Amino acid sequence: MGQKTNPIGFRLGITKQWRSRWYANRDFPQLLKEDALLRKYLKTRLGHAAISDIHIERKPGKVVVTIHTGRPGVVIGKKGAEVDKLRDELAQLTGKEVGINVEEIKRPELDSQLVADNIANQLSQRISFRRAMKRAVQSAMRMGAQGIKVKAGGRLGGAEIARVEGEIKKCQGKLASETFVANAPAAVVEQERARLADWNVQLQGLQIQRAKLG
Repeated sequence: MGQKTNPIGFRLGITKQWRSRWYANRDFPQLLKEDALLRKYLKTRLGHAAISDIHIERKPGKVVVTIHTGRPGVVIGKKGAEVDKLRDELAQLTGKEVGINVEEIKRPELDSQLVADNIANQLSQRISFRRAMKRAVQSAMRMGAQGIKVKAGGRLGGAEIARVEGEIKKCQGKLASETFVANAPAAVVEQERARLADWNVQLQGLQIQRAKLG
């Protein structure tokens, strides 16, 4: 049997940091549930804002939420109106003071979560899965990725039997998915349709080529 390891948990404390950073004793279950509720609410509320990741930090009486997005203007809104409204909604949801930081993703084509979301959205619109994966691979390689691995699984094309298909393309070097120091983020997105069953898009090992500044 194959031994699967979570690529983020595999590198925690080495090249990756925890998405929730706080300490608790007896109220740990409640705070953990609150973190899951915040993430689910933000993903639903800002589904059109290209949300890649959400980091949560806790201080005495305050929750600090950092939103990594490819479209910061949508999150912030005109003159900060949207982010102020969102801060009030989260404060009402948690019953605590909430601070919101918005960080822009400079190159969305190299962010694994945004690439996987984009493929899943195309599949939900009944675009050919081969075309969607090919576009994602070409776009990532054009932006300077060293390697990318994409897999789509489910009843692809409306077939009766589910299957998994993938596309692998490598550029300079190798797709280092086993090493600790490799910057190889991964993402999994599940998209459901009423008649076609589930789409399951996996994007693993998107290794970014660091530009050398002269």
